[in-house]
Amino acid sequence: MNSQWAIPQLSWRFRHIWQRNSLVWRKLAIPSMLGNLADPLLYMLGLGYGLGRMLETVDGISYIGFLASGIICSSTMMSASFETMYSGFSRMHIQKTWETLLNAPLTLDDVVLGELIWAASKSFLSGCAVLIVATALGLVPSWLAVIVLPVILLTGLAFSSLGLIMTALSPSYDFFMYYFTLGVTPMMLLCGVFFPLEQLPLFAQQLAQCLPLTHAVSLVRPLVHGMVPTHYFLNIAVLSLYTVIGFYLALACTRRRLLQ
Repeated sequence: MNSQWAIPQLSWRFRHIWQRNSLVWRKLAIPSMLGNLADPLLYMLGLGYGLGRMLETVDGISYIGFLASGIICSSTMMSASFETMYSGFSRMHIQKTWETLLNAPLTLDDVVLGELIWAASKSFLSGCAVLIVATALGLVPSWLAVIVLPVILLTGLAFSSLGLIMTALSPSYDFFMYYFTLGVTPMMLLCGVFFPLEQLPLFAQQLAQCLPLTHAVSLVRPLVHGMVPTHYFLNIAVLSLYTVIGFYLALACTRRRLLQ
């Protein structure tokens, strides 16, 4: 088998990559978290209280409560995407950090896995921060919201995998705008963050079912409001497939870029 497509050889050495990125991040942790929180909170509070004045309920939930559960997922998606692409690309291409790490007793598989886990960890903090704010505002009425935590992590892993693919393919920072314009923005609009999927035309609903953010929202929204998701096994399976297949493709593309 071509080494580019070889089965990943994973080990616990990836934790050194995670620790390295964590130490760097701690120096700017507070402004980083504030930056990650500002955008989702503006959406949640601005649209929630603004449109919420005109909408009594959505699917039996106050609009700001409906929106908050979607923003938890979109915030996780955005944080994972920015970390893997802009920060990850800087470490790989601009700063040459990945090449330096490969001179240590680490493989490229370790480095890419470490980047995946680190980005998912950082996006987990972003999603949890929004969940905490929503709880403080009285928008999380059920203890089932605790189960949202592993869903946030799985969502972060799925979008981190997709972001790493773009990092491996990108010639420059400008290339990422294609992903945000053609991928992230449509998902924000189609996947149930701002309004129910049932409001969309049938073809758009069918398209949305293929997108990972839809399945994240389908898990988080019921749990936040004290209900068990209807198709939780399917939702978890789709997010897991995006994680596993996305990581494999990201690793293959990175091998091609850096080792061949």
